[in-house]
Amino acid sequence: MRLKVVQAGEEVLRARARALSPDEILSAETQRLIEDLRDTMRDAPGVGLAAPQVGISTQLAVIEDRLEYHAKLNQEQLALRERRPVPFHVLINPVIVSMSEGLVEFFEGCLSVSGYSAIVPRRRSVVVEFLNGKAEPVRVEASGWYARILQHEIDHLSGVLYTDRMHARTFSTLENLERYWKDAPVSAVREKLGQL
Repeated sequence: MRLKVVQAGEEVLRARARALSPDEILSAETQRLIEDLRDTMRDAPGVGLAAPQVGISTQLAVIEDRLEYHAKLNQEQLALRERRPVPFHVLINPVIVSMSEGLVEFFEGCLSVSGYSAIVPRRRSVVVEFLNGKAEPVRVEASGWYARILQHEIDHLSGVLYTDRMHARTFSTLENLERYWKDAPVSAVREKLGQL
């Protein structure tokens, strides 16, 4: 079932979500929520969706970066972003246990800040520990775009939106992003907009 994605300004997006117990994870209610989050994410389409984004304040998110989503990027852009397909999976009670020193910057959007994008600095790589949809422990080492998606979704579970981390001068409608910055590297955006 497709769920309504709440937009910036909703209180649930600014609260720290509560952790789920193994029994809660295995419950029919949570399993149904996982399916609904997957369907809602795919319908949007998006590469991740956290439970708070549909008004449910629990530490649960889904991620999937399908190959078909890469069609608008050329090979150079995909390589620069280190973007590869990521199969569907569930993150429950995730914790970033380590991250790289360096930051990388790209335009980023969010289903709960619909119609906008901005340049957001993120760690290039992270190690995340979480429970999957079967309440089993998982440890993932991620880099590139996958690491960005993980950080974005984990932020949602702590009440943080990308707008809290963005370079404010780059905040743009998706229409203007397409018009002015579609193929521009971040360095060109910095030069055009001045010091960020």
